Amino acid sequence: MSAPVSRPGRPESTPGTGTEAGTGGRWGRISATLRAYLGLTKTRIIEQLLVVTVPAMFLAQRGVPSLWLIVATLIGGAMAAASAHALNCVVDADIDQKMKRTARRPLAAGKVPTRNALIFGLVLGALSSLWLGLTTNWLAAALSVGAIAFYVLVYTLLLKRRTSQNIVWGGAAGCMPVVIGWAAVTGSVEWPALVMFGVIFFWTPPHFWALAMRYREDYAAAGVPMLPVVATPRQVSIRIVIYSWVMAVWSLLLLPATSWIYAAVAVLGGAYFVYRAHRLHASVKAGREISPMPLFHLSNLYLCVLFAAIAVDAAVGLPVLI
Repeated sequence: MSAPVSRPGRPESTPGTGTEAGTGGRWGRISATLRAYLGLTKTRIIEQLLVVTVPAMFLAQRGVPSLWLIVATLIGGAMAAASAHALNCVVDADIDQKMKRTARRPLAAGKVPTRNALIFGLVLGALSSLWLGLTTNWLAAALSVGAIAFYVLVYTLLLKRRTSQNIVWGGAAGCMPVVIGWAAVTGSVEWPALVMFGVIFFWTPPHFWALAMRYREDYAAAGVPMLPVVATPRQVSIRIVIYSWVMAVWSLLLLPATSWIYAAVAVLGGAYFVYRAHRLHASVKAGREISPMPLFHLSNLYLCVLFAAIAVDAAVGLPVLI
């Protein structure tokens, strides 16, 4: 048995050192870079947007759409949302650095160059539009472009730093997935899509204001005039109650397109949401310690359950109530 031969200019490697360590370091840097770019897209928010897209497609079909259409729409919708969020991170990098909740975002933490993040967001937006146009239809593609533009230009650049009504009107961009999903199936936009749009529109303020109550100091430090920063807790809780009532009542407008399955969930879920909003307001009026996060978490659950009921209702195909 001969001894190992070392080649000139190439040192022998031992486990855990030398070439292997260098390879591990490279892969570590690549992995960190990929995670940073993924962080720009705010994947948790994307998941929530996709949760409402599929039920809208089921209702538009009055059944189960083709698997390919669902997958194609979700891919395009995810890319569009990722584009909007990446571009939002570019614009908001300065205030993200000042807020504890967002200080670890890739741009705020200096993990991704601003120029690269801007190109990344623009390319994703272009790809999402092209993908939706080729795999679904060009109306869905146009709506996705409009949603990105509205989120970045209207909400992020125009409203967010200037008015306490920022999330009310800016939240319209988050309502677009249901319209895009409907358009992907039908090639049009009909009244049930607009009703679902309205549900999310009126759901957004109580959802986001509850979160902003918890992180009020963060927004104040960043100079962002979210309602809890510029208004008293009582004024905020009153508005949360009002929007919760409007949301619950508005959700009933979908009854002519659904059966008792959706009706039961909408009535019971809406009533419970309103009850919890009133409880928050009662705590504020009584001067007790405010705990807005339970309502925030409930809002996520409410929206998921309500839209799951839409999907089940459409898939089962029972006669509509009205």
